[in-house]
Amino acid sequence: MSILRVENLTKTYSSGGRELTVLHGVNFTLEPGDTFAIVGPSGSGKTTLLGLCAGLDRASSGSVYLNDIRLDELSEDERASIRNQYVGFIFQNFQLLPTLTALENVMVPLELRGEKGVAKTAQALLDRVGLGQRGHHYPTQLSGGEQQRVSLARAFANRPKLLFADEPTGNLDGDTSATVVDLLFELNREAGTTLVLVTHDMELASRTQRIIRIKNGTVVNDRMTELLKE
Repeated sequence: MSILRVENLTKTYSSGGRELTVLHGVNFTLEPGDTFAIVGPSGSGKTTLLGLCAGLDRASSGSVYLNDIRLDELSEDERASIRNQYVGFIFQNFQLLPTLTALENVMVPLELRGEKGVAKTAQALLDRVGLGQRGHHYPTQLSGGEQQRVSLARAFANRPKLLFADEPTGNLDGDTSATVVDLLFELNREAGTTLVLVTHDMELASRTQRIIRIKNGTVVNDRMTELLKE
């Protein structure tokens, strides 16, 4: 069974009496454990596509099936429940809760699921990303790279089947980016998670198994990478 199936996905916005179509008939299917990059220039529709795949927004036409559940037939609350059950997120600007410590930020998705022993699980995840001693620090007391590592720990806290990463290294310098990327792929491999990565960085995209390139809302290239030939 596929973990994510996108069928003829189109998104149109109305603005000032005009209609703007930002995605045109996008199709792809991902199997469990696949790693997948969406690349393209700014404004090409990459983040819009990611949002539709995650059920954060509704398509104008077409369908998204996440773990064989058709998202466009669900209410907003039902889509939120599906995300909490199956999906993890990593964002360019980290999106940590500023009033919570690093440990508490990682605990949030576990608490939302009503799990027990959440502090112990969250601490183990912070240990795994090399921040075991920083759990009592607030986001403003952490560097950008440390904040992104906390967000990585949080993303994997609910053992997602599917991880969406939107420009995860966009706000980081080269050395810090390399550390975060290595951790991302290690954690993803250990957990057997399917990774959907939106990025401008072709070097980062080339670490995935498959790359689609979007231009003006249309998929202009869909190819497997050299990884599969190794």
